[in-house]
Amino acid sequence: MKWDALEEESCSIARSLAVIGDRWTLLVLRECFLRVRRFEEFQTNLDITRHLLADRLKKLVSYGVLRRIPYQDCPKRYEYLLTPKGLDLYPVLMAIVHWGDVHMVDERGRPLLHEHKNCGKVFDPVMVCSECGEPLRAREVHTHPGPGADTDRFPAGANGKAPRRRPRRAHSV
Repeated sequence: MKWDALEEESCSIARSLAVIGDRWTLLVLRECFLRVRRFEEFQTNLDITRHLLADRLKKLVSYGVLRRIPYQDCPKRYEYLLTPKGLDLYPVLMAIVHWGDVHMVDERGRPLLHEHKNCGKVFDPVMVCSECGEPLRAREVHTHPGPGADTDRFPAGANGKAPRRRPRRAHSV
């Protein structure tokens, strides 16, 4: 995989990881969803070096996940706000939060509870099918090559579906 030639990569996971796939970027995004906007707040909350933080913010701005808006002229200072593209990462972060809440908490329990403003209830995020509304589970989902598939990697079978392959690893999605 060539990380500098993602336009040639036909895997959506690989392309996404090029943007959000490191610890610091995900933590910057966490802070954004917690309504942190300013460089100094990010730096204080994350205990991250200025260089690393500047790099991650620049990358998120360049990919259109955040937008940079000046809030002071002398010296020039900026706030970082989630764009619609950035807001679309909310389910991704919530899925990571839920996995951590289920598998990584200690005896103290969850560090944060999430309340749905509309109903006032604390919730667990659930991924559902956009067509029928049923919860999605990995073993109940099949994949088929899409229009952007790499046909060498995912050749269509006689029925137009990808041939069934054995998973390369013991854990599969």
